[in-house]
Amino acid sequence: MPIYEFECPACAHRFERLQKVSDADPSDCPECGKSGVRRRLTAPAFRLAGSGWYETDFKKEGDTKRNLASTESAEKPAAADTSAKSEPSKAETKKPESKPSAASDT
Repeated sequence: MPIYEFECPACAHRFERLQKVSDADPSDCPECGKSGVRRRLTAPAFRLAGSGWYETDFKKEGDTKRNLASTESAEKPAAADTSAKSEPSKAETKKPESKPSAASDT
């Protein structure tokens, strides 16, 4: 069940409540008793980290990891991109050098 945060506009009291999504929000403030309590928009309070439930709980010992992007294939395109980027920069530097020499000959 999610935890929701509420705020009273009359006294600015903030409080949390554990409730189902289908449950009605509280209408009265527990601090001052006035009505008009509003639900605040907050970030979820969980984090997905680690290798995952399948890897730790249900994977058989003989199974291999099913990662579609391997580390080797991730490194190769990065190296190809850097060499491809450096080659056009060399060609670009050669072109301006040839233009002034042609202009000086005429």
